Amino acid sequence: MARSDWAHLLTLAPAGCSDEAIPSSSTDGVHRRSVTVTASVSPFGWDFHLATWAILLIAVSLVVVGHRRLMRSSARPIRWSRHQVEFFAGACAALLVALTWPVADLAAHWSLTALVSQRLILVLAVAPMLLLGLPHDVLEWATRPAIVDATLVRLRRPPVAIATVTVVLVGSMAPAVVQVQASSPAVRGLLFVVILIAGLVLWLPVLGRVPAIPRLKPMVRFGYLAAQGVVPAFLSFVLILAPRPLYATFARSRAAIGLRPLNDQQIAGFVSKLAMLIVLLAVGTVYLLRGDEESNADDPLVWADVQRQFERADRQDSPDSPASSETTLPSG
Repeated sequence: MARSDWAHLLTLAPAGCSDEAIPSSSTDGVHRRSVTVTASVSPFGWDFHLATWAILLIAVSLVVVGHRRLMRSSARPIRWSRHQVEFFAGACAALLVALTWPVADLAAHWSLTALVSQRLILVLAVAPMLLLGLPHDVLEWATRPAIVDATLVRLRRPPVAIATVTVVLVGSMAPAVVQVQASSPAVRGLLFVVILIAGLVLWLPVLGRVPAIPRLKPMVRFGYLAAQGVVPAFLSFVLILAPRPLYATFARSRAAIGLRPLNDQQIAGFVSKLAMLIVLLAVGTVYLLRGDEESNADDPLVWADVQRQFERADRQDSPDSPASSETTLPSG
C-alpha cells in the first residue's frame, strides 16, 4: 500500500480514535506502518453495570438471610442494630458509587485520577463501613474457620497490616496491572475484591469487631493510622514527580476530563496522598482525643469472644493447627 493510501486511511478515522504504532517495516523502499483504529466511544456513555448490581444484590441477600438463620439457631442471638444497618447501607451505597457509571467507566479506560478515587472509596469508605455494619453473628461465622482466624490474628499486628496494605495498593497500581484490568472485566473484578480486602485489613486493628481481636490502644492506633497514611502512599510522589505519563491506558484523559495525561497523573498523586493523610489522621486524632474515655472503658466482652478463645485453646492442643501459637492477644 502506498504512503498516500495510508494517509487517506488515517483521514477516515473518526475523532478520538487511537493509533498505536506497531513495529515498522520497510519493503521495496516503501515505509509501512500498521495502525490500529478503534471506534470512538464517549467517556460518559451510559452503562448500567448489570453484573455489579446483580452481584451486590446477591451479596446483600446472603447477608440478610444468613443473619436471620443465625439468629434463629443461636442460643445467644445478637440483633443487627440500627446503627449497624445504617453503616451497611452506607457501604453498599459507596460501593455502587465506586463500581458503576460514571466512576467505574472513567477509572477503567479514561482517567488515572478516577482510578485512584475509585480505590480510595473502596479503602477509606466501603471497607470501614462494611466492617462496622456487618451483623455480629455473620462476622463470627465468617471468621470462625481456623485458617481465617489465624490469618486475622496475624494481620491485626500493625507491621503486618501496613506491609499487606502497601503491597496490595502499590502493586495494583503497577502500569502492567492497570493495562490488564482496562481490557479484562474479570481481572478488574478480582482487583476490586483484593483492594476491598486490603481496606478491611487496614481498618481491622482500628475498629475491631472480629471476635477476640481487640482494637489497638488510642495512642498506638494514632501511630498506626499515621503510618498507614504515609507508607502505602509513597507511590504518590512517583506520580507527582514523574516527567512523563506512566500509564498508556489513560492517554485519552483529555477527552474525558479535560486534562492532559501528565496533568491527570499529577492530580491523581495529590488526591491519593492528601486523601489518605487527611482521612486517616482525622480518624486517629478523634480516637486520640477520646483516649481517656476509651482507656477507662475497654471493648465489651461478649460470649462470641469467650467462645473464640476456647476454640483457639482447643486448636492449640492440636499439633496440626495453623493457629497453635495464637491463643491470646494483648489489648494494645
